[in-house]
Amino acid sequence: MDLSTAPSLQRLAMQSLLSNQSLAISALEDLPALLFPSLFLEAYATGLTEGLKAMVQAWPFYCLPLGDLETSPDLNIFKAVLDGLDLLLAKKERCSHCKLQVLNMRKEHPDIWTLGYPSMAKISYPTILMDGLTTSCHSWMMEKHPFTIAFDLTIRENSQDELQTYLLQWARARKERIQLCSRKLQIRSDCLSNILKALHVVRLDSIQELIVSNLSQERTMRQFAPYLGQMKNLHFFCISKVVIRLSTSRQLAWYSSKFGAFLGQLRHLQELHVHGVFFAFAKLSPIFSSLTTLQTLSWSSFPLQEEDLRFLIQCSCTKQLKHLRLRRLFMENFSPEPLRSLLEQVAGTLQTLALEDCHITDPQLLAILPILSQCSQLSFFSFFGNRISMASLQVLLSHTAQMSHLKRGIYPAPLESYRPGDWFLRNINPERFAQVRTGLAWLLRDMGLAQKIQICTQFCHVWNKCQLYRLAPDGFWVFTVENLPDLSALPS
Repeated sequence: MDLSTAPSLQRLAMQSLLSNQSLAISALEDLPALLFPSLFLEAYATGLTEGLKAMVQAWPFYCLPLGDLETSPDLNIFKAVLDGLDLLLAKKERCSHCKLQVLNMRKEHPDIWTLGYPSMAKISYPTILMDGLTTSCHSWMMEKHPFTIAFDLTIRENSQDELQTYLLQWARARKERIQLCSRKLQIRSDCLSNILKALHVVRLDSIQELIVSNLSQERTMRQFAPYLGQMKNLHFFCISKVVIRLSTSRQLAWYSSKFGAFLGQLRHLQELHVHGVFFAFAKLSPIFSSLTTLQTLSWSSFPLQEEDLRFLIQCSCTKQLKHLRLRRLFMENFSPEPLRSLLEQVAGTLQTLALEDCHITDPQLLAILPILSQCSQLSFFSFFGNRISMASLQVLLSHTAQMSHLKRGIYPAPLESYRPGDWFLRNINPERFAQVRTGLAWLLRDMGLAQKIQICTQFCHVWNKCQLYRLAPDGFWVFTVENLPDLSALPS
């Protein structure tokens, strides 16, 4: 026998133990904790559901990280684990070395099952759930608490995940003994019954990241909104593609005011992303007036008014912004003063600035350039979709060249790349753009910016794609099609 391929003594012992399920169940109380991870993996891989039930009842660690397994459990395996929890919770006294407090279905420790005992023993309760939570939320974890299941929920339009559906039913029937925590909740369905089923079971103050999209029914929005104010530890909120037809401006103002009031209760909100949402068509003041300090603000796809920008300058929540995105907010007729004042307010803290598809013109750009140059911490700058000339683009590049922290910049193809009148159609003229690239190549090499600069010629918000040109070290332009930059994926 080749010694390099021979099974280890530990593996042989596990196979022997698991071959007799009744023996495995009776032997677990005396089994060293060192062997539990490997034994669980063996039972999991071979589908020994009775062995899994027994191991759950004797698990010697605070957390069972089921979500970190290389392959997700099928429904039968998942049911076996929950059946084991039922038996554990029904016991008046646990076995002496059982410490299990949390079933974690999230993917948080990718190598934990490979590393085995040393890594698993380091995970303690309640630190599994405390990351990012506030002091007020720590109290319910430190007190005598029900068993915790950590599962990031996603409510979809059509078919639901079978594990999630079963878990919600199972947890609803055991709400007095089980708390279901969802650090990230995604609502991508307009089905009110599915939304309420999840919100009635999940611990709302465990939610730190909330994504809501594709809602179209007024009834759904009215019933969902009050739950938002109960998500006291929410750090990240993204709401997009919410289009509801309202008959009067009074209804629109009501929604704007109500959502502002609920957002105002979120004292720990750091990131707010609002894209294509009907209530943003009202004035911004009711939405922002109650918010505390934000670090990230991303706002797009609604008719921004100049007075809205002036309000943002006065709003306390924008005083310390690190990341600001304004996209598809048409500003060609705006005075440059409100935008200049807003940038001046955040110049010392801003790390990301995206003014995309805002139809900003040469005079507006030149008016904000002195303030833009003061954004000394800027590491990412995106300016595609704006109507600027080659001369203004060159001036802009000369300013951003002085920013020592800037790692990436996305700029529009200048007006000289189009035939007269074609800019609004986004029809780049190949011959004209070739001449523009030649001129830019000399400029970028002289400034040493070639690796940091991309020129955007086309973009699509629906498909979230853009066409980019980058100057390679050999002097040739490289063409790529990429996703539109997302604030969460930008360089830090």
